[in-house]
Amino acid sequence: MRTAERLIARRGSAVTLNEIAREAGVGVGTVYRRFPDPQALIDALFTERFTTFLHLAAVAEEQAEPGRALRQYMMDAAQWRAEDRALETILANAGTDAEPIARMRDDLGRRVDGLVREAVAAGKVREDFAAADVYAFLYMIGAVADRTQDIDPAAWRRYAEVLLLGFGLQQAPAAHTSALSDDQIRRTWPGPTAQQTDGTGRAGRP
Repeated sequence: MRTAERLIARRGSAVTLNEIAREAGVGVGTVYRRFPDPQALIDALFTERFTTFLHLAAVAEEQAEPGRALRQYMMDAAQWRAEDRALETILANAGTDAEPIARMRDDLGRRVDGLVREAVAAGKVREDFAAADVYAFLYMIGAVADRTQDIDPAAWRRYAEVLLLGFGLQQAPAAHTSALSDDQIRRTWPGPTAQQTDGTGRAGRP
């Protein structure tokens, strides 16, 4: 499965079982005996990841203070998302209406709803905060992590903290986070074309 993850992270859902077998150095029959089709592989990878998210939520629920519990889940889930470059493709292509995936999805939804509901009730997060904000947070952090993974693997933490501060969950920035340098920005987000300038003849930033 690790070989499949690497290929999916690089090429998306178009990867075939034959390619995975070749990359892993095993016979095609070995792969097909375990996964009869690509969907079965994606669903297995999805189940593995949702098991991790469920574990992170369960650990966060053990925190006595609701705000701390919600923040812990969001940061732990963000770290998992940042480190897993195949996750977005797997989530987008899994058969989420089939058991047991649907059951795991609903269980995680209930747990996240509970963490959010308790934090809002305790006044530890802005009153209009909703579970949808958790998923949007992870999507945004994932986008940053994917673009900066090979330049500064920890860059996502700074932007996660900025969002948490906006939500009311972060009272002060953590140590050891800093903005990307100009060189890192240029490497992360390629500059505009020669025709796009800042009015001085120099290429401007996006």
